[in-house]
Amino acid sequence: MGCPPIYPILDTQSLAATGCQPDTAAGAWLDAGARIVQFRHKGQWTRAVFEQAERVGLQCRERGAIFVVNDRADMAMLLGSGLHVGQDDLPPADARRLIGRDTFLGYSTHNPRQLDAAASEPVDYVAIGPIFATASKQNPDPVVGLEALRSCRARCKRPLVAIGGITRETARAVFAAGADSIAVIGDLIPEDCTSANLRRRMEEWQQLAQT
Repeated sequence: MGCPPIYPILDTQSLAATGCQPDTAAGAWLDAGARIVQFRHKGQWTRAVFEQAERVGLQCRERGAIFVVNDRADMAMLLGSGLHVGQDDLPPADARRLIGRDTFLGYSTHNPRQLDAAASEPVDYVAIGPIFATASKQNPDPVVGLEALRSCRARCKRPLVAIGGITRETARAVFAAGADSIAVIGDLIPEDCTSANLRRRMEEWQQLAQT
């Protein structure tokens, strides 16, 4: 299973900074055509956070979209969602043993060496980044850049998701460099974070995927 071309990530910290609730953003993005949503929470999973994720997952199921949880295999199992793991999380092979062979699973890489190592992992897609400088991650890995993305495309046989600092202005160049999908956090959150503005922003991204 591959990824839709636009891969929105609901980062709870980024949304909280604008006073926007995750289920509000998810609903607006799904209404605007999103076919996948990742729930990304880097803090402690309280009951309130779990309930937020439940609501987002329900919205995805109602619209036939893929729902993915970042990092946490246990929460993905409880929520019946897909899972995305990083270099410091549970190894993909172990995650696969927990979530089952049919559950959607993605894996983050940050350089050609990690990308090559991912070739033997039981994952549905591989993410590479940050493509550009990003503000959504503390202590980010070194920037990959477009030239390295082209090289990674040539050596990766799985669907390749580009992530990190990508905006509407740079998206076409990222697709041209070989990305099958672009994961977006910051550029999907407008300064005035209303449902209408969130929907309009996703519509702009969806148009970029079609050109």
